[in-house]
Parts: sequence; C-alpha cells; structure tokens
Amino acid sequence: MLSISNAPEIGDRILAAAASCVVDFGVDRVTLAEIARRARVSRPTIYRRFPDTQSILTALLTSRVVAVLDEVPQTGADRAAIVDRVIGVAARLRDDEIIMAVLHSAPELAMTYIAERLGSSQQILIDALAADLAVAQAGGSVRAGDPGQLAAMVLLIVQSSVQSARIIEKILPVEVLAAELRHAVNGYLI
Repeated sequence: MLSISNAPEIGDRILAAAASCVVDFGVDRVTLAEIARRARVSRPTIYRRFPDTQSILTALLTSRVVAVLDEVPQTGADRAAIVDRVIGVAARLRDDEIIMAVLHSAPELAMTYIAERLGSSQQILIDALAADLAVAQAGGSVRAGDPGQLAAMVLLIVQSSVQSARIIEKILPVEVLAAELRHAVNGYLI
C-alpha cells in the first residue's frame, strides 16, 4: 500500500481513472463506481471533489486541453509563432485519444460545446490566444481588431478542423490539413 506522503494526488488519480474509463467504455458507460474502483478511492472521496460523473468528465477535458496548451511552446511573439502554436495545439488535440473518444462516443456532449455553450477549456484557449495576439498586434504582425474576437474566430476555425478531420481525411490527409489550416489562420490574422 502506498503511504499518504507517496500517494499520487487524489484528484489526478480520479481524472486518470476517468480517462481510462472513457477510452475503454466510451463516455456514456462511464460510472462513478468504476472511476472510484480504478482510482482506488471511495465514492464519497470522489463526491467531496466532484458532484457527479459529468463534472469529472468536464474537468478531465479541461485538464487535457490545458495540458496540450502547456505542451506546445510559444516560440516567439509574432504572427508566424502564433500560427505555429495554433497548428501544434490543433494537431495534439486531434491526436488526443480522450478528446477524440468524447467526440466520437458522446456526440451530444460534444455538440453542447460546439453549438450551445462556451466551455471553460474553450475560454482558456481564447484567453491565451487573445493575450498572444495583443502582443503580436503591438509588434505589427497581426491586423487590428479586438484580440478576444480574433481569438474566438480562430477557435471556431480550428475547432471545426479538429472535429471534422476524420471525415475529410481522404481529401485532406493530416499533413495537407495542417498546411491548409496554417494558411487559413495566417490569412485571417493578416
């Protein structure tokens, strides 16, 4: 048995357990009991952190998006560097098994964040991009405009390419999709 001082953080164990459940079962069959079993914690321990399975899944998706954003470095402050990062984040999200499992096993959940409401992970992406765009605008490499609005539009463009990549794969293989997305985002920001 792990000592308390050596035990992984419980919240991280819960999210890791939820991730493995999503991969193994799809979103609709994920249960709080199975998450608790895989995380090696009691259900009351989970309830102290999350009110229900849906909130665990939401936290899982947010943590995945934030991790991807942190993994793709900002290599400069100009438009080219911003576009590089956007394309890198899009590729990582497109290849993330949890993100894709949610898109493909729970389209109704995905549709909520595509058509009905802005999720916290989407807002995090918009805020990070808006901050970068403001710096690039000051340097003259990004066109004028409200950075938050520009970032929101880039999110819409990129989100569409991520969620639809599989259906257009024969027309736009991964490398071509990335090149075309780069062209679209760069052109939008000029």
